[in-house]
Amino acid sequence: MPTLEELVAYCDKRVRRREIADFPNALNGLQVANSGRVAKIGAAVDAGAVPFKLAAAAGVQFLIVHHGIFWDGVQPLTGARRTRLKILFDADCALYSSHLPLDAHPQIGNNALIARALGLRVSDWITRYQNTPITALVAKPPTRAKLRARLEKLFPRGIVALEFGPEQPRKLAILSGSSSSVLAQFPDEGVDTLVTGELKQSAFNFAQEAGMNLYICGHYATEVFGVRALAEECAARFGLPWEFLDTGCPL
Repeated sequence: MPTLEELVAYCDKRVRRREIADFPNALNGLQVANSGRVAKIGAAVDAGAVPFKLAAAAGVQFLIVHHGIFWDGVQPLTGARRTRLKILFDADCALYSSHLPLDAHPQIGNNALIARALGLRVSDWITRYQNTPITALVAKPPTRAKLRARLEKLFPRGIVALEFGPEQPRKLAILSGSSSSVLAQFPDEGVDTLVTGELKQSAFNFAQEAGMNLYICGHYATEVFGVRALAEECAARFGLPWEFLDTGCPL
């Protein structure tokens, strides 16, 4: 049975935690420790009472998430915040978070894995956050109709398609989660088609004016890939069982 320290060291190295800057409250890495031993690994997109309860019920002792527990900054440990931690402590479950490192990773990151699942090859990486390119670029995308069909199969809960760009895209970008803060950069990069998770309402007008195809597939749905891949790798490396804990988030 591996120690918590061994699992954390493996994850830190695999996702290049110390090399990739992130938003200040992401606090990537080990966020909550357990007693030191791990018999089962779990993966979930979000930290929260419901995924923690699912982890406890499944016997998970090392839970990997994409969105950790510190996004709101320093807050009193009362109410729901206390409840979340108590669930972890009672289950002796450690919490490990990896945000941008699991978006930008070229093998097990969300964007790379979405491209692979769509049968596409990543040709480059663009849109930097503090010197780290986080968006996968596909230089030879399929037709718009083929891309949409593949997306609808990959994301069966549904997608929103804003098709104001060319029927044969020239450059396709893939950025999981929210793309609102960088949307305006894509035309400057020659991107005419974007696959993403979430956008603001103003993206509708932007797509019309910029002549872009936007495929909005769900913030949660586009960010299940990385945590699952990291959990699966850890489980194989240390000979442990693992489980993905799906909360069914439709957003």
